[in-house]
Amino acid sequence: MPDQQQEQASPAIIDFFPQLTDIQVRQLQMLPELYREWNARINVISRKDEAHIMLHHVWHSLALALRFQPPANASILDVGTGGGFPGIPLAILFPQSRFTLCDSIGKKITVVNNIAEALHLQNVTGIKARCESLDTDFDFVVSRAVAPAATIMQWTRHLIKPGKGHGWWFLKGGDLRDEFQGIRVKEKTEIFALLQQDFFREKFILHVEE
Repeated sequence: MPDQQQEQASPAIIDFFPQLTDIQVRQLQMLPELYREWNARINVISRKDEAHIMLHHVWHSLALALRFQPPANASILDVGTGGGFPGIPLAILFPQSRFTLCDSIGKKITVVNNIAEALHLQNVTGIKARCESLDTDFDFVVSRAVAPAATIMQWTRHLIKPGKGHGWWFLKGGDLRDEFQGIRVKEKTEIFALLQQDFFREKFILHVEE
């Protein structure tokens, strides 16, 4: 089956995250099938992308963790999470951190909450809201190409707690010179340098501190 072929071509989780328990590895491995099941009812992933969920969505989210290591008890907001990326894979990786996955489309949050429940994730809360209307403080904001960086920062600046290293972690692709003009980027990493898969060429992790 094409989805199995694609997943076999993905990097081995344990090679990059040897600290994970068997339960965490299994939770990550369960994600493609869970998303295919939900996608049959509620479209949260492009149909043509269903054969590539592990690489294009799960591993794209996990790439962030190769640079972003939140401390225990960190509070993290995933803006425009869609069906739960990057929030759900990161919540599996960092069970001691608390993740709020926010999206304005209710059916997507239905998927988020049901997948979190299926995986027994106690550190995930999915909420239907516009992030600019929230009034809870967070240590970090993560986001995957839902809006221009400056817009996300404008929406969420009031939510970032003061603290060393606190701020935004973005997953972005393409030529970013115009989008990040005037924004002081603390760190920029091409994902292909971390995960040698052609899909990750010209895809980047960017960290902006508050």
